[in-house]
Amino acid sequence: MAVPLIQQYRVARYLITQKLKGVKRYPLVLMLEPLFQCNLACAGCGKIDYPDQILQKRLSHDECIAAVDECGAPMVSIAGGEPLIHKEMPRIVDTLIKKKKFIYLCTNALLLERRMKDYSPSPYLTFSIHLDGNEVRHDTSVCRKGVYKRAVKVIKQAVDKGFRVTVNCTLFQNETAEEVAEFMDTMMALGVEGVTISPGYSYQHAPQQDVFLKRLASKQLFRNIFKLGKGRKWRFNQSALYLDFLAGNQSYECTPWGNPTRNIFGWQKPCYLLVDEGYAPSFKALLEETDWEKYGTGRNPKCADCMVHCGYEPTAVNDTFSNPLKALKVFISGPKTKGPMAPELPVSYDESDLLHLKLVSDKNNDDQKVA
Repeated sequence: MAVPLIQQYRVARYLITQKLKGVKRYPLVLMLEPLFQCNLACAGCGKIDYPDQILQKRLSHDECIAAVDECGAPMVSIAGGEPLIHKEMPRIVDTLIKKKKFIYLCTNALLLERRMKDYSPSPYLTFSIHLDGNEVRHDTSVCRKGVYKRAVKVIKQAVDKGFRVTVNCTLFQNETAEEVAEFMDTMMALGVEGVTISPGYSYQHAPQQDVFLKRLASKQLFRNIFKLGKGRKWRFNQSALYLDFLAGNQSYECTPWGNPTRNIFGWQKPCYLLVDEGYAPSFKALLEETDWEKYGTGRNPKCADCMVHCGYEPTAVNDTFSNPLKALKVFISGPKTKGPMAPELPVSYDESDLLHLKLVSDKNNDDQKVA
């Protein structure tokens, strides 16, 4: 099953409206994190090292809806933590469906079998299941055996009940193209709508730092994956130009305001991935007060190896609208898998910037834990 035409139409209409209005910065997806608490402790997660008093905090139903209304994005990705822990989640989802927002409810699926009865199939609701590759890879990533099998079982149940289901796959070190190709074949056989795939971001607070891919390694891995994928009819929940970027064929700058984040602390600066840069009290303040020029590949050492979809998919979508023929060509032929890669963006920071950012980050982290 493809992305419903109603979603394609409404998102396209929203984007065209923003461009006709001359809006420079507008959101595509709201990253809503109503809690950080989770029932897993994944090796690459940057959200779970907060003290108990923080992990027990929640955004209420009304706070979640207010954030969606304030932001105005047509799509809402509800993440965490594990959103299904939130007691008000069915009510939050129901309200957003009534507002005709397209919801991606991100979950590790451990609670979904029991909680599926709280939701009804809808073109506005998608279960986005977290699976980081095949059984061995995923269970290693989430640091618990048996999680992959439980997730696959629930995916089958959700698809059979008529729910929209996608898979969110993050790739880490030592992943091989052959393993990913096998994983993609398995996901297609399960009948999922598509797979959202990207290299993992090296969260400063992640329990393990040696699991993350570097930029060149990411590009080569994706070239190898896409080469194996020729003719296999894989479905990705991403634009053709973003996939082309992953394969090293586009020199994109990040568009962090394209996927703004609202969580228990406020509106996170500048994006969902950087957890120590502070918070704005409103979406308007986030747009107006964030020094956007400080962030992105080449501008900030924390962004050096980032190729995550939350920052670069909005860039690819904008490029699709600006260069539809280029996008169509990539859509038809797939990403280029050989030849020179697009040049990297120039680096504008030095060693003193690295030291300063580390000191600021350490102070912000200490202040946040005290709070």
